Amino acid sequence: MKSLRSIFLWTATAAAALPALAAPGRYAITTERIAAAVTSSGMQITPDQVTLFTGVVATVADPELKVQSINRGREGQTIARIGCADPTQCLPFMVTLHVNQGANLEVASYRPPPYSASFRTVQFSVRQGSTTALYLDGMHVHISLSVICLENGIPGQTIRATSLDRHQVFTAQVANDGTLRGRL
Repeated sequence: MKSLRSIFLWTATAAAALPALAAPGRYAITTERIAAAVTSSGMQITPDQVTLFTGVVATVADPELKVQSINRGREGQTIARIGCADPTQCLPFMVTLHVNQGANLEVASYRPPPYSASFRTVQFSVRQGSTTALYLDGMHVHISLSVICLENGIPGQTIRATSLDRHQVFTAQVANDGTLRGRL
């Protein structure tokens, strides 16, 4: 029994020591890339000051990362929410930043300005929580109804919206005039 327990502990320890590998077609996002994104947003940090909660991957080898927010978490931790500039390349993820207490106070509610790839301010056509018209087109039917946007959106982007009674969720594309277009 004792040898079985020691084999189990050895196996668990060895598995924990091995680095996680990304699946084929996925590329691991490193602490170096994360530290560079945080530093470019105005907060000096080194890769050894970044701790990932879990392995993070992208669909491209070198995605452009963007800091979405930096907040103070429980017990004085500094938590950063980071995502890819192109949201199709990776899902947003969170990391812990190990900074001294003085820097931690300065970034308690840091939110970098929203920049697009060309560093222009993003202007959303629809905002999360706003009410707009949803036009649904089918073979012989055209429906118009009021919906509540569940996400911010720019023209051409597909977002989710819900009916006013919140019983149905729709996926629709944002039009230039701030309305949503979908298909039945």
